[in-house]
Amino acid sequence: MREVISLLNSIIPPLENGDRLNRLEFERRYQFMPPQKKAELIDGVVYMTAALRYRSHGLPHSYLMTWLGSYAANTPGLELADNATVRLDLDNEPQPDALLRIKTELGGQSRISEDDYVEGPPELIVEISGSTVSYDLYNKLTIYRRHGVKEYIVWRVYDQEIDWFILEAGEYVKLPINDLGLIESRIFPGLVLSVDDMLKANLAKVLGILQAEINSEIHRSYCQKLGG
Repeated sequence: MREVISLLNSIIPPLENGDRLNRLEFERRYQFMPPQKKAELIDGVVYMTAALRYRSHGLPHSYLMTWLGSYAANTPGLELADNATVRLDLDNEPQPDALLRIKTELGGQSRISEDDYVEGPPELIVEISGSTVSYDLYNKLTIYRRHGVKEYIVWRVYDQEIDWFILEAGEYVKLPINDLGLIESRIFPGLVLSVDDMLKANLAKVLGILQAEINSEIHRSYCQKLGG
């Protein structure tokens, strides 16, 4: 078996940052990469991230996953995924830090393929941007907009800013922070983020504010609507 793998590796070129490929060739090469390596295909160009740091990625990533996980756990019909590959078209196959999707059978706009990939745009995508802000807010933003991802969150860690975009008339518009310091999703009722508390790593308060919204009549009505 080792000889076979060695032979395949010698025949199939490894993925390199900046390679220009279509999605089929990208996937063919990706399956022979070390499992800890992350690569994305954005407008036909391969992007490979550097090793991820603790404070600039790992920690904020865990906070956002806990926040989204709390919402998803209390909203039947939604699914949350961490670093799942998303097939958008033959030139774009990103691997967002997080995505939140409505199940296909409940009206969601993405589906799970027979070989277990997300196909089509999830309703919400999240990216943690330290060193990758250059393409999270430009290249990726453009393809997510073009493919109809309804909401897009970018946490710019070094800038201490969180941008939350909503798709309106084919363009991304930043959602405002209200007088209480909250951003509220327009796609997912009850999904609110206390921005300042998240930036200050006050996760308990972030979750407490979210839970209050989860207990609201607006969120209960949404759950009933999802259930049909």
